Amino acid sequence: MPKSGEASPHGDKTNSPYGNMVRTSPIVRQRLRPGAVRAHIKKGQSQAHGGVGPLSPLTHRNTGYQPLPPPLGLPPYHYDLTEHFPDIAQHIGDGPMVCDILGDSGGVKDGEFQDRVSAAMVKALENANPSQFCYHVGDVVYFTGAHDDYYGQFYEPYESYTPPIFSIPGNHDGEVDDPKAQTSLDGWVAYFMQKEPDVDPISHDAPRVGLNLPNPYWTFTTPLATFIGMYTNVPEHGSIDSDQQHWLTNEFHTAPEDRALILALHHPIYSFDVFHSGSSKMADALENAIRDTGRVPNLVLTGHVHDYQRIEQTIAPDSPTPFLVVGNGGYHNLHKIHSNNGDVAADTKAKLIYGIDSVWGYLKLTIDKKTIKGQSTEIDKNGNPGKGDSFSYPAGPIILKNSKSVPTL
Repeated sequence: MPKSGEASPHGDKTNSPYGNMVRTSPIVRQRLRPGAVRAHIKKGQSQAHGGVGPLSPLTHRNTGYQPLPPPLGLPPYHYDLTEHFPDIAQHIGDGPMVCDILGDSGGVKDGEFQDRVSAAMVKALENANPSQFCYHVGDVVYFTGAHDDYYGQFYEPYESYTPPIFSIPGNHDGEVDDPKAQTSLDGWVAYFMQKEPDVDPISHDAPRVGLNLPNPYWTFTTPLATFIGMYTNVPEHGSIDSDQQHWLTNEFHTAPEDRALILALHHPIYSFDVFHSGSSKMADALENAIRDTGRVPNLVLTGHVHDYQRIEQTIAPDSPTPFLVVGNGGYHNLHKIHSNNGDVAADTKAKLIYGIDSVWGYLKLTIDKKTIKGQSTEIDKNGNPGKGDSFSYPAGPIILKNSKSVPTL
């Protein structure tokens, strides 16, 4: 990371009465004028801009940084699968461990797409080696994560999906419409952070016992993988404070070396879409953790962008690091991808391996001691399911000999 006053790898510094600020392009700084739409991302880029983003021109939405609820315990906020679900852990043994990855699922305007994805997830439970749990990468409900929206967008759509559903929050889960009537993340907390897990009466005829996750950002320890789940808050392109950055670095440093390391966050580090794109701020957070510890995640899971993408970036010399966008879990409006499979971003050198912006779906991970395999399920606009992207990456620990050699992400 550059020192104060030095050029940033993600943008140029300029003098300001408020200290060193990052100069962004005029199109990014400009407020929307009457009749205008938001600027879309240019082709060939995988990150939206270099550095600090402007305040949102959308004055009708409260998209600023929101305070976090009090945690249920002390750091480092670990939640162990074996402790809380010993029956699942017992069946894992030496592998494989199978889980569904889902993101941006809330069917707020048209629940048809969410229902089709959940139906495919339920149907897949009849296959050999069914998923043992689901890990949700955020935006469980839209638009403001309200408690009252959880029946229609969470309890009822997954009433036949029997494995537990874990989650990190997304920006819509933390957004607040009326600060006098709502607290940020109160709907998410009411299910995922119950001190004494119970059935919420709002679940009506689709009851599901709540979870006692320790914090909005937390680490999920399992026999074959460690999931470090960040909470990147509400602002566009994400935002974390120094406490979470310190926690993230500690989790990289202390993560067991006998199993895979998976990082999950809502706002993507890379994305080839025209609406949001990737976040240089989240790239900085990951880059800091790797530089300080030498540990590189085997896989990075994100959402926020409403499509599916698998992107590779070279961090360690032996194999590329996969960055996945799994944001097509049910929200009706998909985001277009501006580049072709195989294209390399001009700004970050990240490579789009597989991307599709016309289908909804979810990702299934199969993890053992040697490999992380993935298979996406794609559901078209007519409701027809099919197999999409498939991949395999090493599951062994990736530790850099020289952590200062990390490239700018």
